[in-house]
Amino acid sequence: MTRPSIDLFSGGGDTGRLMAELDWARTPLGPVSGWPQSLRAAVRLVLSSRYPMLLLWGDDFSQLYNDAYSTLIGDKHPAALGNDVRVTLAEGWDVLAPLIEQAMATGVASWVPALQLLLERAGYREEAYFSVSHAPARDDEGRTVGVFTVCSEVTEQVVGERRLRLLRDLSVLGDGRTVDVDATGARLIDTIDSHPLDVPFAAIYLRDGTVLRRLARTGGDQGHEGALPDTVELADPGPVAYAWGLPDAAEGRPTQVTDVAERLPLPAGPWGDLVRTALALPLPSGDEDQPLGVLLAGVSPSRGLDEAYRSFNQLLAQQISVALRNAQEYEEERRRVEALAELDRVKTDFFANVSHEFRTPLTLMLGPLADALTDATAPLAPVQRERVETAWRNATRLLTLVNSLLTFSSLEAGRARSEARAVDLSALTTELAGVFRAAVERAGLTLEVACPPLPRPVTIDPVNWERIVTNLLSNALKYTFIGRIRVTLDTDDEEVRLTVADTGIGIGDQDLPKLFERFHRVRGARSRSHEGTGIGLALVHELARLEGGEVRVASRVGVGSTFTVALPWSAARRTALIGPPVDGRGDAARAAVEEAMGWLAEPDGSVTEPDRTIGPAVDELAGSRILVADDNSDMRAYLTRLLTGQGWRVRAVTDGRQALDEIHRERPDLVLTDVMMPVMDGFDLLRRLRADPATRALPVLVLSARAGGDASVEGLSLGADDYLVKPFAATELIARIRAAIRRARDRIAANPATVDAASATTRPAEVTATAPASAVEPVGDTSVVPAAPADRNGLGDVLDVRWAYPSAPTSAAMMRRDVRRTLGDLDVDPDVLEDLLLAASEAMNNAVEHAQRPSRPEVRVRVQVGVGLVRISVRDFGTWRDRRPAMDRGRGALLMNAYGDVRLVSTLEGTTVTIERRLADPA
Repeated sequence: MTRPSIDLFSGGGDTGRLMAELDWARTPLGPVSGWPQSLRAAVRLVLSSRYPMLLLWGDDFSQLYNDAYSTLIGDKHPAALGNDVRVTLAEGWDVLAPLIEQAMATGVASWVPALQLLLERAGYREEAYFSVSHAPARDDEGRTVGVFTVCSEVTEQVVGERRLRLLRDLSVLGDGRTVDVDATGARLIDTIDSHPLDVPFAAIYLRDGTVLRRLARTGGDQGHEGALPDTVELADPGPVAYAWGLPDAAEGRPTQVTDVAERLPLPAGPWGDLVRTALALPLPSGDEDQPLGVLLAGVSPSRGLDEAYRSFNQLLAQQISVALRNAQEYEEERRRVEALAELDRVKTDFFANVSHEFRTPLTLMLGPLADALTDATAPLAPVQRERVETAWRNATRLLTLVNSLLTFSSLEAGRARSEARAVDLSALTTELAGVFRAAVERAGLTLEVACPPLPRPVTIDPVNWERIVTNLLSNALKYTFIGRIRVTLDTDDEEVRLTVADTGIGIGDQDLPKLFERFHRVRGARSRSHEGTGIGLALVHELARLEGGEVRVASRVGVGSTFTVALPWSAARRTALIGPPVDGRGDAARAAVEEAMGWLAEPDGSVTEPDRTIGPAVDELAGSRILVADDNSDMRAYLTRLLTGQGWRVRAVTDGRQALDEIHRERPDLVLTDVMMPVMDGFDLLRRLRADPATRALPVLVLSARAGGDASVEGLSLGADDYLVKPFAATELIARIRAAIRRARDRIAANPATVDAASATTRPAEVTATAPASAVEPVGDTSVVPAAPADRNGLGDVLDVRWAYPSAPTSAAMMRRDVRRTLGDLDVDPDVLEDLLLAASEAMNNAVEHAQRPSRPEVRVRVQVGVGLVRISVRDFGTWRDRRPAMDRGRGALLMNAYGDVRLVSTLEGTTVTIERRLADPA
């Protein structure tokens, strides 16, 4: 080959060197020396380009190309040099031929982006995409004798964008808004089915315990339905499941299946080749050790399973997992909501049924009571009339509560109806407000009513309107102590407005959003009574909505509140019912006023003396002073009658604050208090009494409607002597009062030195944190206690004594002195006594050092002695914490166990250490 021929291919890289070495004489182009100048120029242009270029020349479409193009045809290079392109690209010639022929025939260049071509350049029929331009190539005489082809491969871009579309479509399904998991699986598979070039077939399996259940599948016809198992028992998967890699994937191990065509002959890809490979991938879950399920996805036979394809399948599994997990969470949340709705429905039905059931016995109570009160032929004696009137008032109140619950349950269940009638709303509102006038004026308030006639009648349910007005006026009276209550009715072109304004305590901004929620009560609010269900304003809200209106509130703390019920004229002009009005109109208002009168019945503050003509003839407790605190006037009157009948002097007050003032003015023998009261409740009163050394030993008996162990535990843990739940038997109450007074007097008799002259009928005060050592006295009697419950070991038969000490390091010495003196009187062996004192001291030190944030700053010690056995209990009231190693001497537990049988019980209320020792068996 001549130098000019060699120079033609110089600078053409590896392909240029191959072209220089090629024997062109054996090709249709002939020797290089005979090439026309136009061909030489075209070759130089191709070889100098860094962009993939192909030159087709002559009738045989001989190929000349550069390095960049050689990489595009893979293993077809270098054999393609000088050969016919129709042979080299035979598999794609049906696509290329029209473009080449057009360029040669017309002499006009063409451009085709993302042209799909079938290539066999890597050992399989590959799906490839190229952006291609074909331009005419002319000889020296200007004739079109070839084609310039400029191309770039965009396969990765096209395939990548296609896969991203699938992942994006799947992500939209992961919003959790589908009905259930099965529906989500079906939607996922439908989406995958629309992208068969990347996922020829797929099956989603979900784990259900030890079973994989096929949720959905796509790909293949009905004849291949049995190729994929419906369920897989993971404990014994079987050969079919193993062949598909399902058990391994279910354990979190991705598996590649290579013999798919043998079990599922499925044509796929753009050229319809059989799928040869599939991937079994675990679906990620919150538990790394247990995947949510398995995705079985086919691999396109027209794309190589490279790293990008594997990553795509991993992302596919993740998207499917997210969608399924969201659907599961949505389904669980829906089940929870349905369960709550069902529970709410059952509760509403229960309230309705119970309310209906209450009405029959209430009718049989109210009827005879009313007959007895109105029977002129057999009039009641004054005492009996007072009792019957109390029963009638409270039965009427119970009926009002039942009616309110029944109405509210009907509203919640959507069964309430508005029996709308054409009414004179102004006259009706004025009448209802007038029912409250006596109660408002008795409270020292002013009632202002401004309800001018409206321009036309209003269609509304009069019973519902009565409940709305009654609840708003009752609420205003309950929380207003000075000033006025104003009721107004006004209208404009759009609505009718009822406004109830007061100058009461007002409502804080933080409580306004919850004001109309059922059972919501403003904590710590001053009121005339603590009684009530907490559904009054919620009932107003629901009834206003039922009538087509709404209720609004504006309030400022210390200024007052204004409630506005607005009824649009569109709702107030409904079709009215025809017929007689329903019975019971005015009953709700009258019952509310009766209840309000009970709030306003203030005790006169005097002591009710006992009736000497009734009660026990001889009683050592006669003349005892009882202080009763209850905000219900009927309950105060009943307790006063009951207790004075026992020969006791009774003073009654309405709340804990008044009770505290009376106690400081004149100490009673016993306090009988309700729990739920305005101003200061019973538990707060109890805390204050126990915190004051002057009243710490005063017997307190708590009455409450709050049943259950938690309520009684709270009361007793605060220091109550007894706790009785309403309703109670009169005989039981009297017996408990007698026992409490007697216990207090017995303690005083046993410890006269600790009794102050001003409180001679109360028990001695326990030790406080500031008490001197000489003030530490036993809480119980140090003598034999025959009335104490028998211990299983007879403990307490000989001695049962208790002390309370401040939680301070000096208390251990005080405790040792008291225990030594008490056990020394029983002739306990000196060695046993010293062992017990040492163990008890360690227990006391532990209680002081370990208890943190104690609910009481004290440690209680109890010594019980039976026949041949002594037990010392040390109790603190804090949360147990470990000492730092630097503080721990490492011998406390060892010493205690060495000198006695030790048990430790730790609870949320504190820790108790119990030390037992046989008196006849010294260590």
